Amino acid sequence: MKLKKYRLDILFVIFLISIILFFLNFFQMGFDSYWHISAGKFMVKNHTILTKDVFSWFLYGKKWFSHEWLYEIIIYYFNLIFGKTGNLIYVFVNILILFLVMYFSNRENIKKNINFSFIWFILSFILISFLTPRPHLISFIFIYLTTYLLNDLYYNEKSNKIFILPFIQLLWSNIHGGSSNLIYLLIIMYLFIGMFNFDFKKIQNQRLSFKQVKKYLICMILCILSICINPHGFSMITYPYINMGNSFMISTISEWQPTNFNDFGSYIFLIVFSFVLFILLFSKKKIRLLDLLIFGFSVFLGLKNIRFWAFVYLFSFNSIFYYVDSYKVKNIFYIKFSVIITCFLIIFVFNHNKIYKNLNNKVISDSAISYLKDHNPKRLYNYYGYGGYLISENIKVFVDGRCDLYSDYNYRDYYNISILNFGFDKLIKKYDFDYFIIPSDFGLSTYLSNNNSYQLVYKDKNTVIFKLLNN
Repeated sequence: MKLKKYRLDILFVIFLISIILFFLNFFQMGFDSYWHISAGKFMVKNHTILTKDVFSWFLYGKKWFSHEWLYEIIIYYFNLIFGKTGNLIYVFVNILILFLVMYFSNRENIKKNINFSFIWFILSFILISFLTPRPHLISFIFIYLTTYLLNDLYYNEKSNKIFILPFIQLLWSNIHGGSSNLIYLLIIMYLFIGMFNFDFKKIQNQRLSFKQVKKYLICMILCILSICINPHGFSMITYPYINMGNSFMISTISEWQPTNFNDFGSYIFLIVFSFVLFILLFSKKKIRLLDLLIFGFSVFLGLKNIRFWAFVYLFSFNSIFYYVDSYKVKNIFYIKFSVIITCFLIIFVFNHNKIYKNLNNKVISDSAISYLKDHNPKRLYNYYGYGGYLISENIKVFVDGRCDLYSDYNYRDYYNISILNFGFDKLIKKYDFDYFIIPSDFGLSTYLSNNNSYQLVYKDKNTVIFKLLNN
């Protein structure tokens, strides 16, 4: 009898696992992952927290705002324990934790309309399509928990769960500090929205009580104090705003670009946006102002930066089930559900070789790496996307994925050289590069090939290496 009572829970958990295994087909290492692992390895081996650069020949010893230091130690240990498979396991574990937390914190609401819930979890593809072993996966868990705890107090004056947030804040500011300011910003939004009490046509709102306001304010102060408990102290509060204020960096890094709906791949974001909006507008229940404004805020973030579309899903999760009618589960559902789970698992089994291929994909060939190690360049110019992998191979770089580190020094020059912008040849002479490692189809490759000062010394189907003559 007990098994029958929990059969829906068991089936849904298996369903969630099958979704994750299916989406692992889209796993990518991502070029930043390599320097993250290398940073973790350095910190563990040297029993220190990195606050200065040790990977670049050009900026060696310069201050580095390592706002993800704890994540880097975590991902290093995943690799230490499980080898390269640790990156895959890291992704699986984090997404599984997120799904389980979302399910069990909304268990009763999810079970009221299991058909809708099934579709809603499938749409989580918007969330996990960015499947790389990066700190954002842990941030997703923190973001969801933050909205869950803030909502819990908003609709339940007696709730004290919100005081878990300062502990989440402490972890967040050390695992992925660049996004950890979101907690106190959301509290400010909740306090502002809670100033109003009205019921007008389709929209309604309730004013917060004095007790609720007091709890929000105390929690906000504790969270701001918790942000400062990190290797960089108070600077962690200002760091995200300084970063977001760097227009050149944001305009040239692909993952920080605004959403471009001329790109077919961005239509998935429109699907989730339209789905949530449809539920809100056509529900029999009135729209709560809090849900509408938080939804609008997340959409605004997504339009400003393509990375933030996952927030639409995470912010909406705690409210979407309120607007959905109950629907009784029929026995035939269990059969259909089992068939769908089986299909997901079959696709995973038949594609697992592709997953391991992506896991073991080498950004730069072994022969190219061997050439660089044999000749030990002192002033290497490297393609931005190669930087992390070169670091993992103990080769000093000119730039890598830590754009925030380089932006005040050489990143603009790197960019102008890479696109052959006006005066790029003078910049090459300025840095006096002795070797260049770049993609074979890079425009710079053509320039170097036609310049008598440089010699092509290595070439494969993806990469070329040039040497400065008379060096």
